Amino acid sequence: MKIVIIDYGAGNIQSIKFAIQRLGYQATLSSDPEEIKAADKVIFPGVGEASSAMQKLRATGLDKLIPHLKQPVLGICLGMQLMCNYSEEGNTEGLGIYDIDVVKFTGVAKVPQIGWNQITELNSPLFEGIDEKEHMYLVHSFYAPKNENTVAVTDYETEYASALQRDNFYGVQFHPEKSGEAGARILKNFLEL
Repeated sequence: MKIVIIDYGAGNIQSIKFAIQRLGYQATLSSDPEEIKAADKVIFPGVGEASSAMQKLRATGLDKLIPHLKQPVLGICLGMQLMCNYSEEGNTEGLGIYDIDVVKFTGVAKVPQIGWNQITELNSPLFEGIDEKEHMYLVHSFYAPKNENTVAVTDYETEYASALQRDNFYGVQFHPEKSGEAGARILKNFLEL
């Protein structure tokens, strides 16, 4: 199986690569459109700021490629947010895979949300073998509100989409590569789709 992690300079890709290796698979880091198109599974990671990340995607043409991929694609953290229409972070136009706008926590609770929180209302093959109210590791100041593509929910200041799914596109707000055994199981489930 050919697994490609999209390498566009947006952080945390080595920890994802190592998490995949621990599951017994090899992943390639690439920004080459042909290599990405030829992959069986694509992981679209992201740590950082939305507008600068989108600039990097546009500079390489990956903003045009990603929405047209046909194989399973997993967006992680900022990767998931960039799959949405728009983000308030940096007034950023996204990839438009999910018809929802990413907004900032209002600051009633501590922002960013850093640490462990529960995922509930699990409704995707990604969560096969995962318990309702399982804890995942999150670090973020912006979120996707609940919408028709929501397949997991987290409550922090408000209930929001901690996972999204539409067709072959999957997205998680949390970091499965930093979420222990349950996070590893979610990565494995994605790789075995």
